[in-house]
Amino acid sequence: MTDGIDGEGLTLPADPDEVRAAARSVLEANWRPEGYTVPNASVYPFQWLWDSCFHAITWAELGEPERARSELAHLFRTQNSEGFVPHIDYEYSPNHHGDFWKREGHSSITQPPMFGHAIAELDRRNIDVSDLVGPATAGLNFLFDTRSRIDGLIALCHPWESGGDDCPRWDHWCPDGWNVDDWREIKGTLVASVEHSSKGSPISNPSFAVASCGFNGLVAFNAFELATVTGDRTLIEKANAVSNVLATRWDHDLGTWIDAGDSETDSGRIRSLDALLPLLVASDSSVIERVFSELTDNSSFGGQCGPAGMHRAESTFSARTYWRGPAWPQLTYLFWVAARRHGRNDDALALAAMLTRGAETSSWAEYWDANDGTGLGAAPQSWAALAAVVQSR
Repeated sequence: MTDGIDGEGLTLPADPDEVRAAARSVLEANWRPEGYTVPNASVYPFQWLWDSCFHAITWAELGEPERARSELAHLFRTQNSEGFVPHIDYEYSPNHHGDFWKREGHSSITQPPMFGHAIAELDRRNIDVSDLVGPATAGLNFLFDTRSRIDGLIALCHPWESGGDDCPRWDHWCPDGWNVDDWREIKGTLVASVEHSSKGSPISNPSFAVASCGFNGLVAFNAFELATVTGDRTLIEKANAVSNVLATRWDHDLGTWIDAGDSETDSGRIRSLDALLPLLVASDSSVIERVFSELTDNSSFGGQCGPAGMHRAESTFSARTYWRGPAWPQLTYLFWVAARRHGRNDDALALAAMLTRGAETSSWAEYWDANDGTGLGAAPQSWAALAAVVQSR
């Protein structure tokens, strides 16, 4: 492995106890009496789906089982009878963006279903999750069974569902080239073109025909994780089917998975970090080796404070632009999980150090410069507290 570039002057990660204490302070500051953690009290004052799953894991790691359980239980509060889990819950301000979403109380799209992994992590810490497995199974089955498909993969209904809002993988839908103002308008238009079931679940979007390999990797991974708790063979079979399709989407020359759908021949091939998330369910040893080598290579994704969000050789790489180059704590954490799953202890230790260094240097920011840890976005952001999880495992 190689060190990240431009990291001169960065200190080594602090004592694990100090990291855990700082992480607890971040979560405490963003805890709400309704029983969940907001990402940031000023910028993101509501509950977000995948954020809360990472918060629950961290609360469990910090010895707070009731807060961990409450975080997930509250997440399923807005789940409908088809299993759809909205990506934002506007509990204390139900009309917030109501006109935008054409509904009250919550958004009309979803986000990566990290609740499968979160529940498995709570279960590994001997926390009772018996009342959470039903809603989580329904949430995953909604994506497997009801959501539209493209070439065998689960389709997205909106870029926000991927979690990677402004990722260059969506530049296909920017006919005049990407810029933040035009893209903001396009994203709003794409919300309006989502097709919903009679019960309000997002099913497809004819104006955004794409099946993200990163999103599908997370769905399959979360299904496998939940099945470690439930033993659900049907869920395993569905996850295996998606994983098998993902295996056919790997491009060795590019070193990335290729999205299915309208962007397959252009932006769906851009080497973004989130596109490497199928690593979580990959089984080909040559693919696994290739991806980990990219994650720690100076000229590729490697950075002192985490893998960069974009391959440095891509023309779209921008070190400090939202989802177009910075490091993200939740993605570094997921690649740390992948390293541990594949028995790559040295990579896991390196990724843990990157995440910790980035969280501390950035003042626990939403995301940061992968090279020097300059904080970007909101701060402190609750999911940066994942640094506590990677300290001693």
